[in-house]
Amino acid sequence: MKTNTVKGTRDYLPKEAALREFMQRRIFETYSDAGFNQIITPVLEDIDNLDNSDGGDNLSLMFKVLKRGNKLDKAIKEGQFDALADIGLRYDLTVPLSRYYANHKSKLIFPMKCIQIGNAYRAERPQRGRYREFIQCDIDIVGPDSYWAEIELIVTTATALMNIGITDFRVRVNDRRILRQLFLFFGFVETEISRLCVIFDKMDKIGIDGIQRELQANIFDELACLRLIEYIREKDFSMEKYIKLIGESEITENIRKITNAVNRISNDQYRCEFDITLVRGQGYYTGAVFEVESLAYSGALAGGGRYDDLIGKFINEKVPAVGFSIGFERIFDLLLAENFLIPDSKPRIAVFFEDEYEMAYTAACKLRETYCVSIFEKPGKLGKFLSKLQADGFVGFCVAGASQEISMF
Repeated sequence: MKTNTVKGTRDYLPKEAALREFMQRRIFETYSDAGFNQIITPVLEDIDNLDNSDGGDNLSLMFKVLKRGNKLDKAIKEGQFDALADIGLRYDLTVPLSRYYANHKSKLIFPMKCIQIGNAYRAERPQRGRYREFIQCDIDIVGPDSYWAEIELIVTTATALMNIGITDFRVRVNDRRILRQLFLFFGFVETEISRLCVIFDKMDKIGIDGIQRELQANIFDELACLRLIEYIREKDFSMEKYIKLIGESEITENIRKITNAVNRISNDQYRCEFDITLVRGQGYYTGAVFEVESLAYSGALAGGGRYDDLIGKFINEKVPAVGFSIGFERIFDLLLAENFLIPDSKPRIAVFFEDEYEMAYTAACKLRETYCVSIFEKPGKLGKFLSKLQADGFVGFCVAGASQEISMF
């Protein structure tokens, strides 16, 4: 038997589990205080729902569940190797939410404002901040097509981050339709835009030269590629530059309304800025996209956007929707590395007994008004055991029946 976890998954020591519980609780409380209601969906989804979700690169990272019994035997016998699986593990919480809304819409308040906190699964190449099993913390608003929904999601998510100790960040905002107009202006055609978004999204990873190589490898129009690369090399990604090229529109006005409103609400605690290089990888995004970027560490802490067409795949009618997801695992790793102390938690101490457990229990009950108290039988090698307790976050100990004064580490 193997003692290691499956690659890309993790066990959590008590101290780590306590931090994760604190994070989930604070995030949930922030979302709930803002009027969002919790829903729960299964980790298993019909494979057709996942395959047809426009999930971008996530579709290639799906964990699929094989058919069972006669159905599996029949698919193998008939050589239907693309049909061996009928179920998949969810790769995010947005597709399950869309199915959930389609299934229960007659029972839901419209617009629906919901919370989902749960596990998702992707066949990632495991690395720090990226795991095959991970928690997502989502809020979504289904119904309104107005920019107020984006504003509410951004400020609520930012508040949740600050409530778990993350303060040094900025919010980047863009719109998929702005990118579409830009690419068409440079001479690309409509059918190429999805591929262009995937390439453009790699800017921070492969740089301008890498973007140029990928454009050449995809056999786009040479003149269109030259125009795009020239634009990128100028490194002026401002709204003003975009408007000079394309002109004003309702889309640019909405972006201004979002950024201005968020900046007024934030009261200088964080900044919200337009960034035309922001793409977000999922193909189901149709409008505004946004991301929280850490200024203290590299990488995103949260991301989301508008997906007005996804629910319609289930019910054949357009239902506007927008969501924001916190990158729980990355933040957990950051806080853990900084030895983050959970605020307002009782200090942990140990009470030892030698013969009478009852005496230790009585002593522990009195101390629990101030401390979290664990009772242990006094070990033979006390010093070694105390070292383990200290490493696990205990601050002191006492021995029942002795002086019962707490000895602090």
